[in-house]
Amino acid sequence: MDKVVLDIETKNTFADVGGQQNLRMLDMSFVGIYSYDKDKYLSFFEKDFNKLSEFFNNVGLIIGFASNRFDVPILDKYVSCDLFSIHRVDILDEIEMASGRRIGLDLLASVNLGIGKSADGMKAVQFYKEDKLKELQDYCIQDVKVTKDLYDLAKKRGYLLVPDKFTGENIQIDLSFDEGEMIIQQNLF
Repeated sequence: MDKVVLDIETKNTFADVGGQQNLRMLDMSFVGIYSYDKDKYLSFFEKDFNKLSEFFNNVGLIIGFASNRFDVPILDKYVSCDLFSIHRVDILDEIEMASGRRIGLDLLASVNLGIGKSADGMKAVQFYKEDKLKELQDYCIQDVKVTKDLYDLAKKRGYLLVPDKFTGENIQIDLSFDEGEMIIQQNLF
């Protein structure tokens, strides 16, 4: 079973659908994925969404950032398989459980990798509306790369640095992802 890093972009915003409580009313414009088995980044535009169900049938672990509360619920509308039955590692959820607070992907990447995001999610909606599909793809794939690099770094050293919001001092947040056990458990059911 493959393990993948996932990020999605939407055509619309929470303001367009009446707030975060209407999350599932958001529509996807693009899905970016890194496949560890294939060792490559994959792009799915709207015309390719019909291929997503088959793709996720061979996935044993989904890795993302804020993916449990954003990407997976929206993507789940587009696939016939149950994404919630696939084991998931949400880096933001892990940091929040360990530290009691949330942090943005851009700041987390800047502190740990020395790089950041190329834009924000609102820009992705604008790219879609302006039919700038190459820019949309580049933006999403950059987020996938940053998320993958953070995950790989946390796996390698067992922690990520998170700046304290009051002092600015970097605090070590211990993280351990036992993905082998997750994928094995997934195969048992």
